[in-house]
Amino acid sequence: MKQSLQLKIGQQLTMTPQLQQAIRLLQLSTLDLQQEIHEFLESNPLLEMDDDDFNDTSVEENTDKKDNEANSNSQNNDEARVESEWTESIPEELSIDSSWDDTYQNSAAASESQSYDNDFDFESRNAPSESIQDHLIWQLNLTPFSERDIEIAYSIIECVQPDGYLSISINEIWQGLMPQLEELEEDEVLAVQHRLQCFDPVGVCSADLRECLLVQLQAYKEHPLYKSTHNLINQHLALLGSRDFTQLSRKTKLKEEALKEVIALIQQLNPRPGSLIDQDDTDYVIPDVNVRKRNDIWQVELNNDALPPVRINKTYSSLANSSKKTEEVNYIKNSLQEAKWFLKSIQSRNETLLKVASCIVEKQIDFFELGEEAMKPMVLHDVAEEVGMHESTISRVTTQKYMHTPRGIFELKYFFSSHVSTDSGGECSSTAIRAMIKKLITDEPAKKPLSDNKLATALADQGIQVARRTVAKYREAMNIPPSNERKRLI
Repeated sequence: MKQSLQLKIGQQLTMTPQLQQAIRLLQLSTLDLQQEIHEFLESNPLLEMDDDDFNDTSVEENTDKKDNEANSNSQNNDEARVESEWTESIPEELSIDSSWDDTYQNSAAASESQSYDNDFDFESRNAPSESIQDHLIWQLNLTPFSERDIEIAYSIIECVQPDGYLSISINEIWQGLMPQLEELEEDEVLAVQHRLQCFDPVGVCSADLRECLLVQLQAYKEHPLYKSTHNLINQHLALLGSRDFTQLSRKTKLKEEALKEVIALIQQLNPRPGSLIDQDDTDYVIPDVNVRKRNDIWQVELNNDALPPVRINKTYSSLANSSKKTEEVNYIKNSLQEAKWFLKSIQSRNETLLKVASCIVEKQIDFFELGEEAMKPMVLHDVAEEVGMHESTISRVTTQKYMHTPRGIFELKYFFSSHVSTDSGGECSSTAIRAMIKKLITDEPAKKPLSDNKLATALADQGIQVARRTVAKYREAMNIPPSNERKRLI
């Protein structure tokens, strides 16, 4: 075999580092992009915060600035006067048996209180949320208990789940404590449990729903229907759960009106007492674009407050034009090029986001005018074809990006949905069908809720052919229970 050289011409797509950076920034959410910008500011000295955007020269702000300066000057004068008085009050020499706090106490307390008032309380605002165990232990420390009962109480509290119920039975807790506490009886554990059940929230540390509701019902002992309600919860809670009101009325010997009042009283109780203690951290959503109607025209604007303004540092960038070829100059030139590409990637992201959001608003104009029932079916290909981009780009742009509208804040993905054919030959969005199902369920009679089959028939009367199993799928997606669980007397 003979070796030879050949020349070929071809084209191929190369993912440059700049293109990779632009694609990565495109799919980041606003919060992630904020973190990315701050990290880039720390690593690249050629990029800095644009403080000019924060110093607007409006008349109102100038007036406020002058007022703040006047208040600051007066405050400084007051601090100087207080410091002078404090200095004069300190003797030149202190006795040997005296402490510094004896003389410094009053002034220190005043200065500390003043400094605490001016400081931002980061610890309290950023502290982790309290768990149900922390809340119960805090109350336990304020309640008189013997050392033996405190050890039992800690064992019970450790078994409390986030919903407020015990994860194991009292008998199992008793058996686990027997090796630690001598001659421990199960009644002692039950006595401590009953005391803990009266803690806030009432009904916590209960073994099941029946026990939890009965504990909370003790607050309504003076109610005329207390005995009937206690009997229903204690013996017929399963019938109430299955909403068999006919059988429930016969067994409790209550007429319909009295049964309504009993059920209304039970609905005032909390079946999940632990839910009152918020353990979830709040998730904040920053909208990327704002949509508002002006002069009968829907306008789309970028949320400029979502990202920190950045710019090229002019002082450092001027050094890049130096004729000297040193390591410092080369570093500045490379950093300047990276900063320019970073700003260009952010600008490209904003332009693409604005273009896609404007296309979505234009195609879903009926949603903004009429609501969810007017939502049109739309897929990624429709927007990609309209703006001249690939579907993967549209998918990246619409992921974790939010739009603030007069109807609320929606993720851009919300406006994309599949379609169902109608009798007239048109198409109906699955989002619109969900809204119709929700409206039908809202308007249904309380005693005879609509089944999935009847919901499908009601949609067919409106020209939308949907199978019963499809209605059931949409209903479950909206967390709406089936018809037998929606039945109610009140």
